[in-house]
Order: sequence, then C-alpha cells, then structure tokens
Amino acid sequence: MELPVVNHKDYVAKIGDDHKFPINKFGELAKYLINQKVVEKFYNPKACSFETLNRAHSAKYINNIKNKTLDKYGIKKIGFPLVDSVVQRSLVATGGTVLASKLALNYGVACNTAGGSHHANYDGGAGYCVFNDVAVAAHYLLDRGFANRILIVDLDVHQGNGNSEIFKDNRHVFTFSMHSKTNYPAKKSISDLDVELEDDLEDDAYLKTLKFYINTLNNENFDFVFYIAGVDIHYNDRLGKLKISDEGVRQRDELVIDNFSSKKIPICGVLGGGYNKDFNKLIELHSLLHQSCAKLL
Repeated sequence: MELPVVNHKDYVAKIGDDHKFPINKFGELAKYLINQKVVEKFYNPKACSFETLNRAHSAKYINNIKNKTLDKYGIKKIGFPLVDSVVQRSLVATGGTVLASKLALNYGVACNTAGGSHHANYDGGAGYCVFNDVAVAAHYLLDRGFANRILIVDLDVHQGNGNSEIFKDNRHVFTFSMHSKTNYPAKKSISDLDVELEDDLEDDAYLKTLKFYINTLNNENFDFVFYIAGVDIHYNDRLGKLKISDEGVRQRDELVIDNFSSKKIPICGVLGGGYNKDFNKLIELHSLLHQSCAKLL
C-alpha cells in the first residue's frame, strides 16, 4: 500500500525570488518524493471553506485575508505579501491538512507536503503562518466525531504558540511543543506541555529528552495525533539554534511515528519549518517525514 500524501501546485505562491522564505520547497519536495519512489501520485486538496476555517479563526480575520484587506501591521507580522497566490496557497494548504487528517483515519497514517503553520492564532497570522492548518483540521475531526482526544506533537524549533493559544481552554486537544528556549517567538505562550531546549543541543541529548516526554504522553488516551515535523532543528538551518544532524532528524521522525503507530493511533504528518542554508539538503530533510511514514504501509 502506498502512503497517502497530499500536494497541490498552488502550495508554491508568488512571493518573489528574493524572499527569504523558501517557498519553492513545496514543489521541489513533491518532485523528490516521486523521483525517490516514495509515492507515485498525490491527493489534491480543495481550498478550505470559510465554515471550516471559522472554527479556528475569527470571521473578521478570514475575510481580511480573502479580501486582501488586512492592515499593514497584520501583513508585516505574517511576513508574506498579501497577494492572490498567497491567499490561494493558504486556503489550499489548510485544506490539504484537513484532507490528510481524513486520509490518516482511513489508512492509519497520511502526510501533507505543506502545513504546520503553528504561529497563526484565532485573530491573526505571524511568522509565515496565515491560517493554522493543524488547528483547523483538529476542529474538523472533533466537530464530526472522528476524534475525541487529539495530541499535537510540535517538534519545530520554534514554539507552537498559535496552537497553544487556540486550544488553551479545550480539553479535547493536548498541545506538546518541544522547541528552542531562546528562539522565536520572543514571548512564548503556554502549551499543555512545553519543553524548552538550550542552544546548540546535539542529537543524543535531544533524542533522550524527546523519548522521555513521548513515554510520558503514552500514559494519556489519545485517539489522533498531528505531528509537526519541522526540520529547522538541523545544525545548518538559518533560523534554528540547535545542532541536530541528518541522522538525528531521521531518528526523531521514526521515534514519533513508530511510537504512535504501534498503538494504532492515526497520525497526520505535516511539514513545519525549514530554512536550511543548502536548499537541496532542505528537501531531503523534509522528505524524511514521508519516508518514515511510508515504512508503515
């Protein structure tokens, strides 16, 4: 059986060739997964509906994005120009995580080739995150009775402050963020479980820490897992402050995926951040999520 993977050509928005966000990685990752025979085809998502978005975001904010009427401060916080292709990308990428979550219910595991926009909160976006796709998808599953107790495992180097803010009063969603202590955002929010890491942490200490907290989480009764597999923990990342190797990233992904798969808990994997100084290496690192998940099928 082939791993269900979601992708759409509109994941690559037109933000300018000189923009510091590596937007082309979404298209190149799709090509890489095909070339490496991880998948033969992709599932194509639709743009996320207003009604689905509105469970995690305010109507005012959604309309300001869709109508491109967000104020300059709001646009600056996001970091992308508010143009048609960015709006479309945000809607389709969010729809992609919703679709991937539904596929995970059917197959046990599924991945998006985008997603993990964990800085977006109810009223606005930030840090290259327009809509919080994981929060939207989690609400989608809960509203339809497809899940009752969801775990978000966020291993991006930056704290998942949007997730923790959106779900701070929701007992059906547990937010776990293991991130750099001194990195963005400067002011951290409070997750259900925050693990702050010191600068320059290397593989052994990182993996030992992760294993400890994953084992702790195994005492809870979760019935669905979203995994944000940011690769900005890598030692060569422009925006990271950790020193995790290629092998460390691979072992991290396998640790998370194997743990919850062994307990028959559906897993939806999303990309998270990645800003490696070597673009080709960035694609390889992001692909480790999909390769690890594909081993389960």
